[in-house]
Amino acid sequence: MAGTFCVTITHCRTDGDKATLGFVVANAAMGSEKDTMVFLSTDGVYCAMQGEAEKINVGAPFAPLTELMDKFIAAGGKIYVCTPCMKKRGITEKDLIKGATPAGGAALVEWLANGSPCVAY
Repeated sequence: MAGTFCVTITHCRTDGDKATLGFVVANAAMGSEKDTMVFLSTDGVYCAMQGEAEKINVGAPFAPLTELMDKFIAAGGKIYVCTPCMKKRGITEKDLIKGATPAGGAALVEWLANGSPCVAY
């Protein structure tokens, strides 16, 4: 069984449920002792932009997105943010939350090439 796990998230402003559920699953993977990476692309990059995740709270039974993201980062989870997607939206590295790293698609390919399972939201 793989020791890694990947969650790709392509929604934030367009669908808070998908962003939230993506981080619920990422935290579950961390809880299962998987080295876990979240890759944010397209609209999902807004999850990592300062002040944006605070706007997402889909309600019970889910915790607010910021709580889920803070828990994930505190547990050692990795958040990679698609650099071209950031550029398209005028987001710079200084706009990102602590714990989020700009990365190109090559980072995702490398992670998956080593046999990591991946789910997408």
